Amino acid sequence: MSATGRGDRGQATVELALVLPLVALLVLLVLQVGLVVRDHILVTHAAREAARAAAVADGDRAAAAHRGAERSADLDSGRLHVTTTLTGGGERVRVHVAYDSVTDVPLVGMFVPDVGLSGDATMRVEQRTTGTAGSVSPGRPG
Repeated sequence: MSATGRGDRGQATVELALVLPLVALLVLLVLQVGLVVRDHILVTHAAREAARAAAVADGDRAAAAHRGAERSADLDSGRLHVTTTLTGGGERVRVHVAYDSVTDVPLVGMFVPDVGLSGDATMRVEQRTTGTAGSVSPGRPG
């Protein structure tokens, strides 16, 4: 016991009460960072899938890219923006996917603004050949 006659019995409880809110806030912040990293990985995957869809599309490549990006990942289509351009004289298709990742984890979301994420992918445009089952491909002897 101390000189005043009181002990240190409540010290650990007081210290925990002071530190626990900071630890909880830190855990929520790490959770929010993890969700943003997850969204970034999904945006990169969406860009690859959109580029693939645009590369093999017969008609409107931009519409095919947008559909490919929407189908590829669990992203809100309202915050998903897809831009498609042909490069290399039409031999390659480049897709840029932009996404606004919402920071909505309780307590942390109020202080951290929404994060803009983007991903790019370029693929060679594939030309579909139409032929019959018995046809010979060019360059191969028949």
